[in-house]
Amino acid sequence: MSLLILGIESSCDETGVALVRVPDTAPGAAALPVPQLLAHALHSQIDMHQAYGGVVPELASRDHIRRVLPLTTQVLADAGEPLSAVDVVAYTRGPGLAGALLVGAGVACALGAALDVPVLGVHHLEGHLLSPFLSADPPEFPFVALLVSGGHTQLMRVDGVGRYAILGETIDDAAGEAFDKSAKLLGLGYPGGPALSRLAEQGDVAAFKLPRPLLHSGNLDFSFAGLKTAVLTQAQRLGDALEARKADLAASTEAAIVEVLVKKTLAALDATGLRRVVVAGGVGANRRLREQLNAACQQRRVRVHYPELHLCTDNGAMIALAAAMRLQAGQQQAGRDYAFDVKPRWPLDAIVAAA
Repeated sequence: MSLLILGIESSCDETGVALVRVPDTAPGAAALPVPQLLAHALHSQIDMHQAYGGVVPELASRDHIRRVLPLTTQVLADAGEPLSAVDVVAYTRGPGLAGALLVGAGVACALGAALDVPVLGVHHLEGHLLSPFLSADPPEFPFVALLVSGGHTQLMRVDGVGRYAILGETIDDAAGEAFDKSAKLLGLGYPGGPALSRLAEQGDVAAFKLPRPLLHSGNLDFSFAGLKTAVLTQAQRLGDALEARKADLAASTEAAIVEVLVKKTLAALDATGLRRVVVAGGVGANRRLREQLNAACQQRRVRVHYPELHLCTDNGAMIALAAAMRLQAGQQQAGRDYAFDVKPRWPLDAIVAAA
């Protein structure tokens, strides 16, 4: 019997809702069928937060309250399904902003109670990690995953749903933070990462010699705080000349971040012996990262998989998908206990399945 899963994402500054169908598994099938995305809708709060130079948590929470039910109505209409057809309601339980998470959790559990269907809290980063399974070229297990989302940069070995081994992670600023903080130092506003990448296309990547932290550390950990400091120092040295050299500094900054991400990913492939890479999270949309990683992996005859560009940022589709794949794999049971909590700080390895 197929399942219809409604997914709600509200961890930060985007409200996402999606409907995913889990197809029936054919008798004797060698692999589980990939869940099908029927419809999804997303509202970004970028315009609202731009005036403040970053996300204001209270404003984010209030906007989620306004958006989540209209988006749910839109998704159901787009999919041609009534609310009564929903079998499971999934929501982002963490990590994220506490108030924002509570909005999605509250709405999901209220819907679950009203429909008398199970609810399931999903780990936000697992949603990103599994999101390439909704692409036109879905991966197969096992693979090395480069997870670059907001304040998280991690390399892991993924052998199946819930079977994750952390190979390396950031010890201070993540790649996304390095993009955003460097952009702020250059006066590029919010959201900084995409703005820096657009400006970098006009600059010279070799204009400034910036550090590549931990590039030769012998492990798979990351550190980008030193790079941010180097960008600040260079901007101060330029003084009044910064405006004329801003594109060059942006290009050199992006090149430093991407080089570290690519070389650490290749080192993870060497360490594991795997021949497949999945890149997930917002930074996975970066054009330079995709070009350089694709070229390096093509030389090694390694397959690379990404989410569709419109699913790189936070979205409800990845939450519905993660819930679907967990249920398919028997890693988690959806329940009818509608008392909920959220986990603003929730390490991904806390949901690892027993071997």
